[in-house]
Amino acid sequence: MSKRRYGQHGRDNAHTGDRIAIEPMDEKQFLAKLREVEDPFVLVIDGVQDPHNLGACLRSADAAGVDFVVAPQKHTVGLTETVRRIACGGADKVPYIQVQNLNRTLEKFKEIGLWIVGTGDKESQLLYEVDMKGPLAIVLGREDLGVRKSIADKCDFLVKIPMLGSVDCLNLSVATGVCLFEAVRQRQG
Repeated sequence: MSKRRYGQHGRDNAHTGDRIAIEPMDEKQFLAKLREVEDPFVLVIDGVQDPHNLGACLRSADAAGVDFVVAPQKHTVGLTETVRRIACGGADKVPYIQVQNLNRTLEKFKEIGLWIVGTGDKESQLLYEVDMKGPLAIVLGREDLGVRKSIADKCDFLVKIPMLGSVDCLNLSVATGVCLFEAVRQRQG
């Protein structure tokens, strides 16, 4: 039996063929568009640095029907080719906005009427105990540090994913999928 060889670049990704990328937008354009969306659903990633994690988060965001993905400009990976490849088309469908000041952006979210749900490993309230219907932003933190305190302080609710095994936390992109699809479950019910 012969092994299939993919060459130095790996196998082709069937999801990244003829992609038509969405137009990038700045913060002002983003906030204007956000105001136009009925019951906006936003994913906020506080400082993701691994392009594979960001790509997987964008893929999950697209699958869950997220309107926008927001991250700070500093200490965050941008839309690299690796991110796009891992996102399997999600990076070309869900607007990814890197903002100058995430604290200020979360304040704008509150002015617009979004509820902000932050995540962490040490919180007492479970993800499943918070109402995520209506205008919503879900905030997840960096791979190694989680959500920064200044960002957590802006959240209306702080929740955790129940961990029943011996590991104390999930990979950022896995946690993102869990949180987004709990919101989807609630928003469709």
